[in-house]
Amino acid sequence: MKKFIMMLSGLLLILTNLFSFTPPDEGMWLPMFVERLNYTDMQQMGLKLTAEEIYSINNSSLKDAIVGLASSATPNGYFCTGEIVSEQGLMFTNHHCGYNIIQQHSSLEHDYLKDGFWAKSFEEELVNEALSASFLINMDDVTDSIFSQLSDTMSDADRRSKIREVRNKLEENATEDGKYHVVVKSFFAGNEYYRFVYEVFTDVRLVGAPPSSIGKYGGDTDNWMWPRHTGDFSIFRVYAATDGSPSDYSEDNVPLKPKHHLPISLKGMEKDDFAMIWGYPGGTDRYMTSYGVQFSLDKYNPALIDLLGKRLEIMKSEMDTNRDVDIKYASTYAGLANYWKYLIGQSKGVKNLDVVEKKKNIENVFSAWVEKDETLIEQYGSALDDIKEGYKTMAGSVDPLLYYSLGLSGPSIVFYTQEFSQLEKQ
Repeated sequence: MKKFIMMLSGLLLILTNLFSFTPPDEGMWLPMFVERLNYTDMQQMGLKLTAEEIYSINNSSLKDAIVGLASSATPNGYFCTGEIVSEQGLMFTNHHCGYNIIQQHSSLEHDYLKDGFWAKSFEEELVNEALSASFLINMDDVTDSIFSQLSDTMSDADRRSKIREVRNKLEENATEDGKYHVVVKSFFAGNEYYRFVYEVFTDVRLVGAPPSSIGKYGGDTDNWMWPRHTGDFSIFRVYAATDGSPSDYSEDNVPLKPKHHLPISLKGMEKDDFAMIWGYPGGTDRYMTSYGVQFSLDKYNPALIDLLGKRLEIMKSEMDTNRDVDIKYASTYAGLANYWKYLIGQSKGVKNLDVVEKKKNIENVFSAWVEKDETLIEQYGSALDDIKEGYKTMAGSVDPLLYYSLGLSGPSIVFYTQEFSQLEKQ
């Protein structure tokens, strides 16, 4: 679960019997557009919250209980999502999202990865130097503010420079003298831009985690599979200064009193109950062309699967013989294995669903639309051919590039030595 922007993904899960189900209604929506785009549909599916209770900039709402997790006080994206579940800043996230933190606190003497960890008091909660929780304050559409400064006669370099300049001003104008962290993000390949204003809390402490035999049950074999039975959770607490504002770690900090927290129900679920997911997903390749999908299937994925598989094999041979090494590399290994398994499943799924042909059908519709108008032909007539040639060029260099980046520069010692390059400039 890596990086980028908060969206709302509505999912309707209707179980028909033990072995079959009606597929969920999929999609991603920016929270500010929930009422306009899909709120009525969600009501019909069983949603009982009002649009204002989901996203509001004037009153507490669901958005105030969902946080983005990062390793920086000024994140540009998020590796996972967390949810606040108490009036004292208690936060739940996945076990794999807290895995790196649990590993950092683990040693041969205190093997929290193996045995789990449970703080029995506030004082026993473990401090983390590189973990932050971002709360969304508001968001707005700034597309016009950026596009009004651009022209079709600009070179690509000038266009990028101007966009960067305007984005920096838009971000700076909303920080309220450093109170908030602001990020302007592009959507739909640079056709729309949105500004996100966050309050970032940097004192986030580990409260509890199950043993890996529970939190990582099935490990990489079960990962990306359904159904999956695992205790995939870890628990943290967000702390703030006594006035409720963000603060770096201090013994004087107190548990955060959030604007809103998710109430916990012990009633369980019933057939036809409505469910939705609010979180911080990464990007999407849904709009990739058939040429891009074919490139991934033939070149990119196979090379990465091979490289990552070899790297995992080498790491595992050392980790299995030394528990201290196993602990130190546990998070790195898990992250690589997670991506490796994902690539294998992605390739299999894309082939089984005949995605390439489906993409070609869409492209045929696009080409037919373009050919109806001379202006469209001038603007977009060569678009698909240009994309095709681009992937053809990439196909000739992707193998050596990946083998260099992951094979030669992949080992940790290489990155460690690169840190000393700054000394040469002193």
